[in-house]
Amino acid sequence: MTTFASLADLTAAVGTELGTSEWHTVDQERVNLFAEATGDHQWIHVDPERAKDSPFGGTIAHGYLTLSLLPVLAKECYGVEGIAMALNYGSDKVRFPAPLPVGTAVRATAVLVSADEVPGGVQAVVRFTISSEASPKPHCVAETITRFYPA
Repeated sequence: MTTFASLADLTAAVGTELGTSEWHTVDQERVNLFAEATGDHQWIHVDPERAKDSPFGGTIAHGYLTLSLLPVLAKECYGVEGIAMALNYGSDKVRFPAPLPVGTAVRATAVLVSADEVPGGVQAVVRFTISSEASPKPHCVAETITRFYPA
């Protein structure tokens, strides 16, 4: 994990790897709770019996569930001190190259793509790659946009 003492230090780190998170297992309970929260009850996510006969051999996590893991994974990759707040400004280039089988442990690696001044703060774009030992391809690649405002 990389901890930046200031926004200036963050800005100076463009192009570098910020860190890799711990492993987090995506279990069926989490998938079911996500289905409840979003209304996406597609059988490939929530019906383990039916999913056994699918091309995946079992249930898979929702792509957006995989993406929604980024807040917990990101805080294990990097941090910035001396800020009053950090705001999620959006995401770019979100892709799900490989399905995520339920029961799989994933982690994220973060790379700082850019860090530019905006009125009152700094806007950072970080590319996160969520991967596992279960697949040669990542399960999610997304560029997040965060606005940091100094204390």
